[in-house]
Amino acid sequence: MSPQAKFISSMSLILGTTITISSNHWVMAWTGLEINTLAILPLISKSHHPRAIEASTKYFLTQATASTLLLFSSMSNAWFTGQWDITQLTHPMSCVLATAALSMKLGLVPFHFWFPEVLQGTSLTTSFLLATIMKFPPTILFLLTSPSLNTTLLITMAIASAALGGWMGLNQTQVRKILAFSSISHLGWMTVIIVYNPKLTLISFYLYSLTTAAVFFALNFANVLKLSTLMTAWSKTPALTATLMLTLLSLAGLPPLTGFLPKWLILQELTKQELTPTATIIALLSLLGLFFYLRLAYCATITVPPNPANHMKQWQASKSINTLTSILIMLSIMLLPLSPTILTIP
Repeated sequence: MSPQAKFISSMSLILGTTITISSNHWVMAWTGLEINTLAILPLISKSHHPRAIEASTKYFLTQATASTLLLFSSMSNAWFTGQWDITQLTHPMSCVLATAALSMKLGLVPFHFWFPEVLQGTSLTTSFLLATIMKFPPTILFLLTSPSLNTTLLITMAIASAALGGWMGLNQTQVRKILAFSSISHLGWMTVIIVYNPKLTLISFYLYSLTTAAVFFALNFANVLKLSTLMTAWSKTPALTATLMLTLLSLAGLPPLTGFLPKWLILQELTKQELTPTATIIALLSLLGLFFYLRLAYCATITVPPNPANHMKQWQASKSINTLTSILIMLSIMLLPLSPTILTIP
């Protein structure tokens, strides 16, 4: 892929995201989402591999369906209420359609089917974009429309996402698929609280994006795509692999790491809203995700190749770790002391 094409796609991603998150009209928000979709497609299919073409096709068809549903939802709401404002989504049918459309764009259960396959068919860098930046505009639309959405439907989808994200990640050996199901599980945590405290959803998304960026950059530096390759990473970059273990445990939500902060605040808020059963269920479901995070950390730091004669180690020249990767790893591990400051934000 030429540098000019990559630059145009990157600028289009920034433009589409900016248009969506800054607009209060449904048509402008839909336009930004379409620009995002068209900008990411060349990045998904840039390797010219059959898996990449399959991933880009699946992504395009799913996003086109979700955009059509979103446009139909906004048009039906405007037909019944005369309002194109995003915050004035009041018609019941429009609310259900908008929830389905945004859930499909995010990859929430039961619209999650496309996300692991698309991540598996593209590179680690593009997978990082799909798991974080591409989910920011639909999350903002969810925040803006959250007062009008069906609370029971959202909580059901959130618990199902946390359950399926943890359950389906247990038997995976491909790192990108594991991180895809991890993303689905984290989206469940963000969705369960969105009606009661949208600010907390945004904080959770920021911290999830920070930790996921550190994991993806570290895996990209070590050139790791599956668990068997991760077992040899210790001999190549021991310092990076040790901090990668801590970052994975932070993504799992273990204290005293940064990833514990959003789960702690969400459980606290659910308890305040007298939703103790929901908080108990989603906390227990997080133990499923903890298993495959621990397996990743175990493969990265404790195991060695079972038979050096039959396992071809990858050649890697000695090079310094990117400064951005180091900063992201440190932030994804050490931000828990900021919790009193975050709690005082109005």
